[in-house]
Amino acid sequence: MTVRKARGAWLVAGGAFGVCLSFVALIVVGTYSAAAGLLGGAGNGKNGTVALAKGAVPAAYQGLVQQWGNLCPAINPALLAAQLYQESGWNPTIVSPANARGIAQFIPGTWAGHGIDGDGDGDRDVWDPKDAIPSAASYDCELAGYVKKVPGDPTDNMLAAYNAGAYRVIKSGGVPRISETQNYVRIIRSLEKSFARPVGRVEPSRQAAGAIYYAQQKLGTPYLWGGTGTAAQGGRFDCSGLTQAAYDTVGIQLPRVANDQYNAGPHPSRDELLPGDLVFFSDDLTNSRAIRHVGIYVGGGYMIDAPRTGAVIRFDRIDTPDYFGATRVTEDGAAALPTHLPPQ
Repeated sequence: MTVRKARGAWLVAGGAFGVCLSFVALIVVGTYSAAAGLLGGAGNGKNGTVALAKGAVPAAYQGLVQQWGNLCPAINPALLAAQLYQESGWNPTIVSPANARGIAQFIPGTWAGHGIDGDGDGDRDVWDPKDAIPSAASYDCELAGYVKKVPGDPTDNMLAAYNAGAYRVIKSGGVPRISETQNYVRIIRSLEKSFARPVGRVEPSRQAAGAIYYAQQKLGTPYLWGGTGTAAQGGRFDCSGLTQAAYDTVGIQLPRVANDQYNAGPHPSRDELLPGDLVFFSDDLTNSRAIRHVGIYVGGGYMIDAPRTGAVIRFDRIDTPDYFGATRVTEDGAAALPTHLPPQ
């Protein structure tokens, strides 16, 4: 949604416009043909330490999440990151309407019983991520111990205990049939995938072609800061407004701003990009919350994007110094994103 610095653009007009569309169509078809054999072939790889996706966790907290996310077998760094993002959006000063506090959103009573001195400085400070993040991991592992004999997936049961209490999980013999609890487990497990560095290739998206088709129809449309394509705005967009609208046409509802859209699915590497992937740009390549621009990859090193005020929706190269990474949007990943996070 934010303005990106001008970069070299491949911009065609007039009689060349139809040729340009044909070129992009060939890229899309060719890239998907090459990727056809990947469908259903993506795997999780061998078990081992889960690495965090590039920049998914702000640099200030990445070491803490990686370290404490390996505290016990029921959690991993990506899962812990998903919980923290869902709870606070990495905001260490946030207070919820229920008086849950800090980056891990502990209520005072829970903090009193389960907060730990994670950095060894002699105090337990709910507002200090160096205490709160270790405390979140410790509490998860404590809950996992309570429900370790319950049938089913140990991590699902731990998350259910976090939401509904260990007694209900034990009594139910697994995740209770409580919609709030079931949704909590589903959301965190879906978000976990967007915070983990993929092992092996990421499965191609089946909705990508429709999103690209929509974006192609908007080529040449003037940029509008804050634009979401409404009639009152003359059908104009900013960068994340365009990507949001494109995926809405294929039944996937993305968040409004680019840095939240980054968490809508797993993250393919640069050499694994496929048409339809969202590609992101930032001046801080260590922190996804600093992302300021997004486009839709179309293949061949190009994207369709709404670049900046005074420009139009167009084709741009993605290989620039501010390239941050990519997301392969999934329906589950987008649906799992929290809607209550404060603006970044």
